[in-house]
Amino acid sequence: MSRLRIWRGLVLLVAGIYFLVPMAASLWFSVDTNEGIDFAAYTGLLSAPGFTESLVLTLELAAVTVVVLLLLLVPALIAVRLGAPKLRPVLEVVCTLPLVVPPVALTAGLIGVLRWGPDHLMDTPFFQTFVFIQDPAFPLVLVIAYVLMSLPLAYRALDAGLRAVDVRTLVEAARNCGASWPRAVVTVVLPNLRGALLNASFLTLALVLGEFTASSILGYQPFAVWIYTVGNSEGQMSVAVSILSLLITWVLLLLLASAGRERRAKTAATS
Repeated sequence: MSRLRIWRGLVLLVAGIYFLVPMAASLWFSVDTNEGIDFAAYTGLLSAPGFTESLVLTLELAAVTVVVLLLLLVPALIAVRLGAPKLRPVLEVVCTLPLVVPPVALTAGLIGVLRWGPDHLMDTPFFQTFVFIQDPAFPLVLVIAYVLMSLPLAYRALDAGLRAVDVRTLVEAARNCGASWPRAVVTVVLPNLRGALLNASFLTLALVLGEFTASSILGYQPFAVWIYTVGNSEGQMSVAVSILSLLITWVLLLLLASAGRERRAKTAATS
């Protein structure tokens, strides 16, 4: 047992050094100047051109992506598990297929569709749809790309949560008590999937916060693209923003883990 603790501590130490040393070097680079230590790279963030707009746009895209992804996946997974178990392998293949498609290829496909639409749908009402989804104020085309990229991660998280829950028994019990199908799913199944829903949401949020390829190729400027743009002229500010975004991601992860522990503690207390 003591040997296991030693190895565990050694692994944690190596992992800590692996993560903390680059973080410390980045932090030092962001505050080191010829005159000494200066935190101007951090204090000037709010007044930096495009910082607030790009951050707000990214958070809005992340929120919409999470909602769309959950609205697509949760009903599909529950329906397959309850009514058509033989379709589960098909759904798994479809949801994991984006893993084998590089983001560059996916974006190239989207560009091809966006170019095809105006050429062939100019005289139809669908032309305005292509214009609407490319609105620079809120590009829905990025939501489409993010949903496809996040699909495998969210599917795995939700599928793992459903495997741990006897969905059929819960729904049948709720139905026997007089609940309708929607009410049975919302009030009985979804509360038991809270951890899986949080995991899927966090993975999607982390992907949207760090996604660069699709948004850059399509010509939009969410947070990751803004960091790259600023890095070409303001290296220290770019590193400062990267550190802050990483810290935000870690805080969200800690909040997620805390929520999961509180949920398990409440479940254990009631049982």
